[in-house]
Amino acid sequence: MTREDYLKEKIKEQGTQREFAAKIGMPPSTLFSILRNVGGASIDNIIKICKGLNIKPDELAEIGEEITIPSETKGYYTNSEAAEFAEYLRTRPGARMLFSAAKDMSKEEMEETVKYIEFLKSKHK
Repeated sequence: MTREDYLKEKIKEQGTQREFAAKIGMPPSTLFSILRNVGGASIDNIIKICKGLNIKPDELAEIGEEITIPSETKGYYTNSEAAEFAEYLRTRPGARMLFSAAKDMSKEEMEETVKYIEFLKSKHK
């Protein structure tokens, strides 16, 4: 499920999209536009929508990101090992930011980064 579909479903539970837009003080046309492309929305508008639905923006960020790993022919990852590890990062809770940051890294560099972050997190326990 995409973020857009998730938001549409949650809004439908409360009534119409037009009613929800009025409830959160947003022009209906703005809400309709956001529901076609959440990624293009301003942070302020995302916060308004999330507050209206009683969800955290972080939760919305984790929902159904339809990220695909481009094939090697597109040059996104230099080898299949790196692509597989990137998929591991993409699906691992709390590691999605690493997925985006790892775009041009080798598998070894990605693994080293994950280990370093885990080390830093362990120091704060």
